[in-house]
Amino acid sequence: MSAREERDALTLPPALYDRALHLLRESPDGLPPRRGHSLPGKAESAGPHLTRDEVRAAVRAALDPLPDDSPTLHHRFARLGVRDSHRHLIRSAVEELPLPEEERDTARALARQLTRTGTTAPAVTAGIALLIRVGESEDVPHLAALGVFRQLTGLAVNALDGLDRRSAAVVHLATFADDELRPLVRALRTGDEHAVLAEVTALPNPLHRVGARDARRIAEAAGLPELLERHPRDTALLAQAVSLLVRMGLSYDDPSHLLAYREALALYERVVTRAGLLPPSLDHHATLLSLALDMSSGSAALLDWPGDRRAALLDTLGRLLAEPRWASQTEIPESTAEQRRRAGWIRRTGRRPFTLPATAGRLRIEVVAGDPVDRDRVETRILVDGRPVVPALFSRGPANSPELVLEEGRLRAGPEPREVQLAEAGCTEGCCGALHVTIRRDGDQVVWSNWRRALPGSEEPAPQPAPYRFDAAAYDAEVARAETDRGWSWRVRTVARLIKAGLVAEPDLLSRWDASRGWISSSFDDRADTTVVTFWYVPGLASGNPDRPDSPLQFRWDIADDGTPPEAQAAAALLRLAGEDPKTYARVSGGTRERARELGYPWPDTW
Repeated sequence: MSAREERDALTLPPALYDRALHLLRESPDGLPPRRGHSLPGKAESAGPHLTRDEVRAAVRAALDPLPDDSPTLHHRFARLGVRDSHRHLIRSAVEELPLPEEERDTARALARQLTRTGTTAPAVTAGIALLIRVGESEDVPHLAALGVFRQLTGLAVNALDGLDRRSAAVVHLATFADDELRPLVRALRTGDEHAVLAEVTALPNPLHRVGARDARRIAEAAGLPELLERHPRDTALLAQAVSLLVRMGLSYDDPSHLLAYREALALYERVVTRAGLLPPSLDHHATLLSLALDMSSGSAALLDWPGDRRAALLDTLGRLLAEPRWASQTEIPESTAEQRRRAGWIRRTGRRPFTLPATAGRLRIEVVAGDPVDRDRVETRILVDGRPVVPALFSRGPANSPELVLEEGRLRAGPEPREVQLAEAGCTEGCCGALHVTIRRDGDQVVWSNWRRALPGSEEPAPQPAPYRFDAAAYDAEVARAETDRGWSWRVRTVARLIKAGLVAEPDLLSRWDASRGWISSSFDDRADTTVVTFWYVPGLASGNPDRPDSPLQFRWDIADDGTPPEAQAAAALLRLAGEDPKTYARVSGGTRERARELGYPWPDTW
């Protein structure tokens, strides 16, 4: 069939680009709704089901040779069974498409036809995917307009990232950002610097609801380093810049966003060297300390710092926060419970990122407790040659807690290889993966090898990092130091550790009540001054005849801090477990409603 016959065989609806422009004109503020507009849809005609490989092969066939115009590709896709639901496979197939230099102009011309006149999602997707490879600045407005469709936003942003980072950031924020950022997005769309400055400084501070992705996009869209350069004495802007950097480096978020932020080093330089302009306050002290922790042992340590500049900036922050006017902020009376927790965290943590140089020996283990207002997790950060291992190899979750990494000697190197989980995805390992390594002793060395970080559902295993080798004596000394370091801990966390140690030593304290130990830690909710003990109940467990062990009931016991030493609180808790059935004073917190009813326990109305 000729190209003309292929074109005549299709009756095509209006171009998606024209639809996008119409939707933007009709919007009162020129922005798409949150989560974007949906692509105009119609029921897909019945046809053979194609496998992933078959879809990729069909896309390659449709683009070989490159068609002369957009309607021809529409027809080829329709004939080969490439559908709207294949958008992600279309993108990956186009990414893998051989594109010799002599065909790049032809590919660019086709991509522009597809993005400007394409009428179906598969064709426009192919056009945007081609522009990721061959796009130029004149393509920016068209990509930005197509980004109003939620199904195309991510692809359009990826294409824009290579052409105009600010436009990419605005398109992302316009579609995905929370409602509290909408005034900023409107200002960014106008390009009015004074409006942008006003909206950046008006953002809530601290930005607790802003994740690493949005923080990076705000910084890119606003041109934050340049904005600070033009307004060097604006302390409200400076405070927001510090907060955005902290959000980009969140350990429980994706560190790749900080690492992908091209102006990260310039922004660190500006905020740290000007931090002394900020008025001393508890909030500012906490935010600057969070910044220092990330520079010392978090994802910021992976940036391409020149020479010893990271150490110099850390020294600047350390000297500033040690000044009496800053240190005294933790001693302000009549504060709220949240402020007291934050002040206690600063007193415990305030000098930790400054006690070691930014680059240390071969192995360094740092237990880092984050800002309690952010409810940051406690992490066991492992650095090799000054580089944190977890964010370098795994972006789906933070490093595991010391209870999971250091307790019971998990990092110790014995005669038999031991696999240790260093990090787990924020959801679960079964959902989004985890990072494991095997530790073994090899003569006078300790070897970390056989890294395992494959993601569930991925087609190929992740590349295998090279083994790490450590001097055994130095390794043993560093592990021993980290195991005994308790300076990061607070009262209820210490109580939890002591209770867990008591139950490990005397499991009969729970088994006598047909119970087994669950997780024991400090509370993660608003009851931050509470130790939480959980256990699983299975009738008949103590006698060796458990009834339905596959349907245990979980209980939770909250122990409020009474102000006495942690040792005394833990001893009292263990004594109570020894003499009184904990099911009489704990509450059901897991299992199933039906099982709770069977065993005669009330199911909680709220968790």
